[in-house]
Amino acid sequence: MRILHTADWHLGKTLEGRSRLSEQAEVLEELNTIVKEENIDAVIMAGDVFDTVNPPALAEQLYYESLSALSDGGKRPVVVIAGNHDNPDRLAAASPLTNERGIHLIGYPRTEPVHIEVPSADELLAVAALAYPSEARLNEVLSDTFEEKLLRDHYDVKIREAFAHMCGLCRDDAVKIAASHIYVAGGNQTDSERPIEVGGAYTVAADSLPADAAYVALGHLHRPQTIKRAKTAARYSGSPLAYSFSEAGYAKSVTVVEAKPGGEAKWEEIFLSSGKPLVKWKAQGLSEVHGWLDEGRDRNAWIDLDIHLTDQLSLEEIHRLRKAHPGFIHIRPVFEEKETENDRIEVKHTSIEDRFKKFYEKQTGGGVPDEEMVKLFLELASADDEEDAT
Repeated sequence: MRILHTADWHLGKTLEGRSRLSEQAEVLEELNTIVKEENIDAVIMAGDVFDTVNPPALAEQLYYESLSALSDGGKRPVVVIAGNHDNPDRLAAASPLTNERGIHLIGYPRTEPVHIEVPSADELLAVAALAYPSEARLNEVLSDTFEEKLLRDHYDVKIREAFAHMCGLCRDDAVKIAASHIYVAGGNQTDSERPIEVGGAYTVAADSLPADAAYVALGHLHRPQTIKRAKTAARYSGSPLAYSFSEAGYAKSVTVVEAKPGGEAKWEEIFLSSGKPLVKWKAQGLSEVHGWLDEGRDRNAWIDLDIHLTDQLSLEEIHRLRKAHPGFIHIRPVFEEKETENDRIEVKHTSIEDRFKKFYEKQTGGGVPDEEMVKLFLELASADDEEDAT
């Protein structure tokens, strides 16, 4: 049986107000191509379908259209579990309709595995589906105290027991897959994830993942990665798009798992090409930035720009950059420190204009105010002096 493991779609998520919905549609279309080309028998989506508990209507529409395409009209089973960003009730609301088409939507942690007939493989799939198991969604108080170590130990035991219980109920003639949206100790995080470990309390040890599952499909961490200390094959598939500049330079992928009843799973990483990359530019002055723009560098990317300057960047120059490349997300001036101990002048011997210039330079890290700004400051200062005199 060949299974596609994906997670962390975050449909509806924006990048500093820029919509990513068209990119998300492209990447989900690419997943649909992969399931056909790789002869995928079943799909597991390990949480964070949406970015918020109240996603935009277009994001929900894309979700249902993508599920329909991935399931191939009910021929290919799909299992979706809720992540910490998802509203579990809302995610599973369509279950009465989707179950008939082989699409299993699971909002809350279960106590029993899902057994699914997979026609294309002529085998049975058993999924120990542990949707995001927060204390509230488990409906259980983990500890009467707020001591971090006790909370972490109780949580770890709870997750281990939940997996063991469900895997124990899986039929022996089935391909056993565990799936959850959790933070496993040692995983590499990025800035785009909303922390769920709460100071370490919601952390699961690698050896608490079920050893009798052929594969553990994990969601939450956005970098594709394997859990090395687990007793069985366990992996985060990662998000299909980069959602923060901390992910710049990292390839995105999905994982294809091959397993059979009673056997060990093998997996391979399938890299994705859809969506715009997130890149960082560090430029020495405006001329270097314009040179890169003229040569078409990173034409189809979102850009985080640090530009080293000796003077402030005017609004006109910022607008000119954004017009030349609509992908600029941040344009961050970096000023060189000019002031040294020997350059400092006693304030009492300095004119108000020079004091303002020094203050401005210190606040901006080396910027120089233009004549219009200095004139405006002097007018305001003069007006204050006149009011004090009356």
